[in-house]
Amino acid sequence: MPGYEDGQVTNQTGRITDLWVNSWIALLIVGAITWGLMIWCIVVYRKRKGDERLPVQLRYHVPLEIMYIVLPLLMVGVFFYYTARDMAEIEDVSQEPDVTVQVIGKQWSFDFNYLDDDVYEAGVHAEDIGLGGAEETLPTLYLPVGERVEIILDSRDVIHSFWVPAFLYKKDMIPWYTNKFQIVPEREGVYAGKCAELCGAWHSAMLFNVAVVDRETYDAQMQALRDKGQTGALELELSREQHFHDAPRSEN
Repeated sequence: MPGYEDGQVTNQTGRITDLWVNSWIALLIVGAITWGLMIWCIVVYRKRKGDERLPVQLRYHVPLEIMYIVLPLLMVGVFFYYTARDMAEIEDVSQEPDVTVQVIGKQWSFDFNYLDDDVYEAGVHAEDIGLGGAEETLPTLYLPVGERVEIILDSRDVIHSFWVPAFLYKKDMIPWYTNKFQIVPEREGVYAGKCAELCGAWHSAMLFNVAVVDRETYDAQMQALRDKGQTGALELELSREQHFHDAPRSEN
């Protein structure tokens, strides 16, 4: 089962888990009934030894045929209702966030602009370091626990996807189009993230980490970025020469 015993990772993981589990329970019940009826028909109406007669080839049962139409429509309607209800909550970005972070996908890494603190973190291109060194140089996205975070998703080149499996959520990063979502991280820890959209030769090495930390640790990380001179925000213009130390930036 997804999740952790000591609490949900974000304010939405419990909702997503409930929708997933309850959907499977409903589907298994329907499957058990369907399989049972099929087996019953196979056993009861099997051809017996010595019976050479053909069964009736054409027979109508209007109430049963109506049920075949109404019942699937009802089931789909129930699934649609609960999915639409939960998706409306998961995708809601109407509230005022406490923290806003812009995540930029690029071949093949991620950049993070902490817009409220006016600092950035630039990921090293996987192509520059090779598969063997990718894990040691992964960029880390810091998020404060218990605070509403708005994550803005952009891409510099091709379609990427921002996916943190522990969040039970992913969203595409599309060139010339901005996606966004909001979460409240509720469990401290470090979680693996990756690109979930095939984006080129080094797609498998396009990884990152998410560190959910207390506010004091978060502020200390923001100050560490300032001390390294990583102030301002990385721009969206395509630059194949952008690296960790010489990334172009705008002071805004």
